[in-house]
Amino acid sequence: MDQTKKLLDANTFSQKLFEVMKQIHPGIEEMELYEFRYALNNFFPSEGGWESIHILHPEEIQAMVSDFNFFESIKIKPIKDGCIILDHNILNLTQTLFTGLVTGVYSVEWVNKIFSFDLRGFYFQVRSRYFTEKIKNHFGGKPYRQFERKQQIFDREQSIGYKDFKQANLEVDEFFMDCIERWINVKGTPILMAIAGPTAAGKTEIVERLESRFVSKSQKVTTIEMDNFLTDRDYREAHGINTRGPQAIHYDRLKQGLIDITKGKRIEIPRYDFVYATSSHDIQGNLKPDGKPICVEPADIIFIEGNFPFLLPELAPLITIKVVYLTDDPIRMKRKWRRDIDYRKKYDPNYFRNRFFKEQFLMAEHTYRPQMELCDILVDTTGAAIWMTNEAANIISE
Repeated sequence: MDQTKKLLDANTFSQKLFEVMKQIHPGIEEMELYEFRYALNNFFPSEGGWESIHILHPEEIQAMVSDFNFFESIKIKPIKDGCIILDHNILNLTQTLFTGLVTGVYSVEWVNKIFSFDLRGFYFQVRSRYFTEKIKNHFGGKPYRQFERKQQIFDREQSIGYKDFKQANLEVDEFFMDCIERWINVKGTPILMAIAGPTAAGKTEIVERLESRFVSKSQKVTTIEMDNFLTDRDYREAHGINTRGPQAIHYDRLKQGLIDITKGKRIEIPRYDFVYATSSHDIQGNLKPDGKPICVEPADIIFIEGNFPFLLPELAPLITIKVVYLTDDPIRMKRKWRRDIDYRKKYDPNYFRNRFFKEQFLMAEHTYRPQMELCDILVDTTGAAIWMTNEAANIISE
């Protein structure tokens, strides 16, 4: 029997892959072979077995996963037999990488450079590249402060709770909050501060901790969550509207609300139901009959938190402190498994996997990197570093 065909026998294939995958994800070492096979069976090629998988050249793979069209083609809700399934592009990519690793066409080093493996989802995701030379140069070429990288303790984990996440980021977060406090002491209030960043990076939690710090100093604070300005998800998905542009939100209400609250006015904003993915307001921005808006009182320090608060040109000038709070994709995915699937029970798991795979590449390109090029402070919890512009560094040093 040809050696390659022998490797592609189902039992031999799974045993070989099991050993190789331990070098891809250390959490595989916590599994028994039969448990690994349980997960792998979901990816077994139904027609022709592993021999039927066409192994692409590494350069072809890299070109494919660098193409916007590939990610745009991912279907979030493909249906088979009445159930949402994993998109065939994601399925084929994972099958191809598995086969290439077993046959030796793809090296572990190459796969780890381009992809991360989500153990709980048992599929490969493309690593988002956040730090370009342009972004590094925006901050003078190096971090303002570097700390020990403690998120490495999560390498074997399948999911992460906030308590452990917070502890790993403690030094970085404390230094960041000290910087914000010094900035506000220098510039005075009222002040509008925006914290942008990917889902599950820890934006909401760090805002809550900042609020507690300032409240303890008798300053009045409030938070405006950009997600509350989202229109109904069904409407966005039906019309192909991405979540990074003004079409996805009640834009006029957001802009006017920021203007009014910085003038000391009480405002009413939409309320977004994260369980049903619906807004309290209709597409025209009018309150629905059963809608309940959120009332926001003026404050000394106003936080605006969301994916793209200063990406929109008309909003950026209204914001005094612009922050990107960043955590790498594999860590965020582990946080989302715990938060959105285990606790919130928010998504169908296949919808969840499809959506994360599709959106992270596109959001990094269109939303997060452009804001990293504009922000005053960048908090990189995975890299355990604070990046700061010269102007920001001068302010907190006054």
